[in-house]
Amino acid sequence: MLDKSFGLMFFLKTTKNSKKSEKYIYARVTVDGDSREISTKRVCEVHKWNQGLGRAMGNKEEVRQLNASLDSFQMKILQAKIILMDNNKDVTAENIKNILLGKTEDRKQILEVFQVHNEQLEALVGKGFAAGTLQRYRTSLDHTRSFIQWKFQKDDIEIHQLNYEFISDYEFWLKTVRNCSHNTTVKYLSNFKKIVLSCVKKGWLIRDPFFGYKMVKKEVVREVLSNEELLSIRNKDFGIERLSQVRDIFLFCCYTGLAYIDVKNLKKDHIKLGIDGEQWIFTQRQKTETPTRLPLLSQAMVIIQKYNDYPYCKNKGYVLPVLSNQKMNSYLKEIADVCGINKQLTFHIARHTFATTITLGNGVPIETVSKMLGHKSLKQTQHYAKILDIKISKDMEKLRSVLKS
Repeated sequence: MLDKSFGLMFFLKTTKNSKKSEKYIYARVTVDGDSREISTKRVCEVHKWNQGLGRAMGNKEEVRQLNASLDSFQMKILQAKIILMDNNKDVTAENIKNILLGKTEDRKQILEVFQVHNEQLEALVGKGFAAGTLQRYRTSLDHTRSFIQWKFQKDDIEIHQLNYEFISDYEFWLKTVRNCSHNTTVKYLSNFKKIVLSCVKKGWLIRDPFFGYKMVKKEVVREVLSNEELLSIRNKDFGIERLSQVRDIFLFCCYTGLAYIDVKNLKKDHIKLGIDGEQWIFTQRQKTETPTRLPLLSQAMVIIQKYNDYPYCKNKGYVLPVLSNQKMNSYLKEIADVCGINKQLTFHIARHTFATTITLGNGVPIETVSKMLGHKSLKQTQHYAKILDIKISKDMEKLRSVLKS
């Protein structure tokens, strides 16, 4: 296809609302001799306008701001042209104007696009995406729907209405109306941002409304169990089978670093001889589908052997008789009370305890810990090292001995 001629100029235009001393600034886009005029919604005093340059004259701050605004408007026009070319659409003055005015062919709506994304994601569950990811986006869609109804009193709005103010108000709504924490708010906004960026890439949005918007999670100090607390739980005689069973599964996670869903899905054929001739776990994390190769500690092996002939494990092939997450967490509260531990026991704490008290605190290199946890990058593991006071103490003890000599 031959290149089309393209022209762009800014000029002053008299309108009904214009004053004698100033006029509105318009942009004229010309493609192959066909022109369209687009209002910039900015005005300029007639005697300050340089028609040859298509800009205002002068060194005052208000003039610099006006010219900067026209530069930005020019970039939007050129971007609209690129969007049409990238999407194999006809580059015409009318189409460029329609993109700037938000008049796309399909008049896409936010929730409509979000729903299509979730439907496609649902079809990919088990094929690169976990069920938990789908649930997270479904919840995010529900929040976005409720926010639009709250702000606009509408069931949906068109994509071109997305702007910085929309994102800012959405954050405010999540923190106040939904009472979400800062980090939870950032998580939902990040989910929504993925939908928005897809609209930008497809040419439905000319500008990313998240541009310049900061979404930084606050660092959270994660609770872990000390060696003394682990021993307290391990040596406690509960006298109730269900509590003993949940205690064993919790301790297994403390000694392996497996998440709740991963230990629930753990089968006997996942345990095989490793490179050292010892028993290892060979599986993958459900959350990230990252391969996990984990040498089993003796404490974990004792628990496995204890339930080897347990009817549920024997018949189903599972390693441990794991209950529902809700029941497990409920029983963990009882265990904490009985053992006098003033921390909310969860399977997240078990995983954090493996990363800190069990491994990093005993000198296991962080790179090794990262692999055993199934992390995709070392950065995910590094925050565990920040909370190891005992590691700091040991390092300083070594330093003291060096300085004494």
